[in-house]
Amino acid sequence: MKIIITLILSANLFSQVLEKTNKLLWDGTDWKNIEKRASGGTKSIYQIKSAYISGLLDGRLYYYLKAWAKDRQFADNLYSDKLDYLTNKETIRQLDRFYSDILMTYVPVVSAIIIVHMEAEQVSKKTIDLYIDQTKFWINELRINMEEEGMRNLLNQKQKKYSGNKK
Repeated sequence: MKIIITLILSANLFSQVLEKTNKLLWDGTDWKNIEKRASGGTKSIYQIKSAYISGLLDGRLYYYLKAWAKDRQFADNLYSDKLDYLTNKETIRQLDRFYSDILMTYVPVVSAIIIVHMEAEQVSKKTIDLYIDQTKFWINELRINMEEEGMRNLLNQKQKKYSGNKK
């Protein structure tokens, strides 16, 4: 009996690992799963979500500064959207609201953060809807490419492309 249970648990764990192999970006599914997997209550959930948002913003700042060192105008144009308009607490609340819509589940968290900040800044609904449509298009295209060519092959092509540009 122990062997059967061990095999079932191992198969379950293995299938979960395989399921995540082609996962490139966090989306609404991952955002919602924080509440299911976090132990410690609402404070723990808030800390995890806040840490994730802080990490995204720190990474964004890092790449902004790298781009700014090369070309200031390009960096300013690329990173012109304001993502510090809302506090982390308000951003989390807005992301929870955003992902309560099942149709938004596959929108990456990075894009969802931009969307909720656009909403807070009262950008027109038409502009926000266009951004959402473009986001869904590129994430679906990326997923299809990853499935067709395999993630490893796709990443190898990208590495070759960008390592060739450095020479």
